[in-house]
Amino acid sequence: MIITLSIQLVAGMYAEADWGCKLEIEENSSLHDLHDAIQAAVGFDNDHMYSFFISRREFGSERIHFDGEEYSLDASIGPLFPLSKGKKLFYWFDFGDDWIFQISKSRKQPSEPQPGRHYPLVTAETGSKPEQYKGYDPAAEDEW
Repeated sequence: MIITLSIQLVAGMYAEADWGCKLEIEENSSLHDLHDAIQAAVGFDNDHMYSFFISRREFGSERIHFDGEEYSLDASIGPLFPLSKGKKLFYWFDFGDDWIFQISKSRKQPSEPQPGRHYPLVTAETGSKPEQYKGYDPAAEDEW
């Protein structure tokens, strides 16, 4: 079955504008698959460590981590929802620049995959994609 997730940027070193998307993904996809889908949707280089966690707030101290240690990144997305009351799922990428995205499941009912569609699939996008490395010019490295 296909579920729709809302991905919303909530923090990051260079987060200057709002950004979010609606993502259709197979409910049996893993958190690692979701990581790859978010990376593709936001257009980041997939070059840093990441984890998922459940908490009341993005910077809350009480967290359930899906980092491969406490809980597995191989966990399927579907069974995570609905979350306990007041809890939210977050994706944390690049522990230095601290890109944090909140993930919520749409109220839209799960549906059968549509023929000819490849999942995961971004179906809507709002705001402006953030720059992962603001001010970084890879061409400048070639000058050294």
